[in-house]
Amino acid sequence: MSEPQRFRRAPRPATDADAPAAAQDHAVRLNKRLADLGLCSRREADEWIERGWVRVNGQVGVMGQKVSLQDRVSVDRQAGAAQARRVTFLLHKPVGYVSGQAEDGHQPAVTLIGPRSHWRSDASSARFAPAQLRGLAPAGRLDIDSTGLLVLTQDGRVARQLIGEGSAIDKEYLVRVTYDGVAADVQAALPPAALARLRHGLSLDGQPLKPAQVDWQNPEQLRFVLREGKKRQIRRMCELVGLKVTGLKRVRIGRIALGQLPVGQWRYLGEHESF
Repeated sequence: MSEPQRFRRAPRPATDADAPAAAQDHAVRLNKRLADLGLCSRREADEWIERGWVRVNGQVGVMGQKVSLQDRVSVDRQAGAAQARRVTFLLHKPVGYVSGQAEDGHQPAVTLIGPRSHWRSDASSARFAPAQLRGLAPAGRLDIDSTGLLVLTQDGRVARQLIGEGSAIDKEYLVRVTYDGVAADVQAALPPAALARLRHGLSLDGQPLKPAQVDWQNPEQLRFVLREGKKRQIRRMCELVGLKVTGLKRVRIGRIALGQLPVGQWRYLGEHESF
């Protein structure tokens, strides 16, 4: 085993100074500690532990092991090398494809990933290989009747950043709507109070929604920027104020924009790109 890479515990926040010692140093599973450090997903952590790439206080870690903040956790360099080979695809998902597993006879979006649909203008030097499809999962879903930017990744760090607990990555959508049968100049027909409720004041599934940025892109199309992702959230929000969604497209996730990527084609997340 090569020399392990060590990760030091971050300094304790000053706000914890008066907390009981047990609360400051509670034990968690080893895979959770690795994920909390931002090194990988729990699934990747389990793989590293199984391969003997993780050490706790100099000893090889085991599955299910619990560690405290006082324990020294280190990761073998082989784990970083394996992680560097993982890829992230940016796909312009068409309507009619599901984001995850096949359902109700509809094809999953991952079936679009292949050499023939690789965008010719992709600036990445990476080359497609079938092994890149192993363990590929969507990091944030799009409804079957929605289109736009879909992230499919092997990298647990990317998945955690986009859909992990506490993720603050915002997502931007263009949403074509009608109101009470009105399809032209919907902006003039929609009461200002309804737009205000879309921005803040709605609840779904018994929970209030976080404030959203909602503005008119043009008289028939709204622009939404959200920091959460409940199931069919935008469509349900619109229904609550009397709007009907006739088209929905995700155009940005964090710092990554859909740009000129054609429908049904994909590109790699570049080495120097991040969300």
